[in-house]
Amino acid sequence: MRYKNNIGPQVRRRRYALGWSQAILAAKLQMAGLDISRSGVSKIEARLHHVDDRAIMFFAEALRIPIQELFPKRKENSRLSDFMAELEVTNF
Repeated sequence: MRYKNNIGPQVRRRRYALGWSQAILAAKLQMAGLDISRSGVSKIEARLHHVDDRAIMFFAEALRIPIQELFPKRKENSRLSDFMAELEVTNF
């Protein structure tokens, strides 16, 4: 399966850490100016929906983390092309 985003698992982990439901996160994103529903948050967390760069900025702000924390960590010696190919099919 080819996943449509790489931030979903980190969004879910951070949301859990904050003790928020998907509805609460959606409300915070809406208050920040991003038009998204609870269902939209669910699809992003499941990696079923594409996330553009604008939305990533809203997620980082709403979750109170630097943007880079939304992305999975790359092994130090791995090539970027190999890392990106692996992300498309890895359920992490």
